[in-house]
Amino acid sequence: MIERAVEQIQTVIPTYEIEVGTEPLDQPARNSVGGWPFLDDDQPWPECFCGERLALYFQLDIPADVGPFGGDHLLVFHCRAHNEASDPPVSGDQLVPQYWDAPQPTYPRPFWRILLQRRATQPAEAEPSVRALPLTLRPFTDTPDEEGHGALTFKVGGAPFWCQEPEQYQCACGADLVYICQIPENTEFAVYPGQPEQPHSFRGSYGLFLGNEVYLLACPAHCDPAAVWPVNQN
Repeated sequence: MIERAVEQIQTVIPTYEIEVGTEPLDQPARNSVGGWPFLDDDQPWPECFCGERLALYFQLDIPADVGPFGGDHLLVFHCRAHNEASDPPVSGDQLVPQYWDAPQPTYPRPFWRILLQRRATQPAEAEPSVRALPLTLRPFTDTPDEEGHGALTFKVGGAPFWCQEPEQYQCACGADLVYICQIPENTEFAVYPGQPEQPHSFRGSYGLFLGNEVYLLACPAHCDPAAVWPVNQN
């Protein structure tokens, strides 16, 4: 498993640091925190198992040179009312069929949805909870250290900086998942005034998976738009 992760680090070279702007968005943008999600025509706004519509935390167009996902549109949704660490539903190193909908230890289904959309051209209505802010992707050279760790930053591509041992999983379709994006520990997503507080999170902001370091691993075969697994470490 670790050998596959090291080999993957050596082959994923293009890297883009993700910078969050400060000027609020007043119109749709494909690279944004919050904002107007760009969803495929047949993709409804995802909902949590609790029935609440998931909040759009961020979305971005993946640059064309980033591995098998170049040109995809990445969207990360998370519940405001449920906030736990993810737990991979596996049999050995392989994720179970439809793992993006598989039960979590204390919940009947996941409380998030991560999508790679390929035909998203029109924005949906605006995300009502998370403040709409622009994202900028800036290319940089991500040079792994002797242990294979890349830069510890909010980024797409490059080499992940593993806080613990590298993790790698096989998709239910048989393809090895490929690292695509890293969200640093305790990344905050500011919310509009009057929004309910998220359990185990920040005052005035929402967080992902209890504020853990998050590594997004996705299926390079694109077997399903939701075939993305969020690894949590701290």
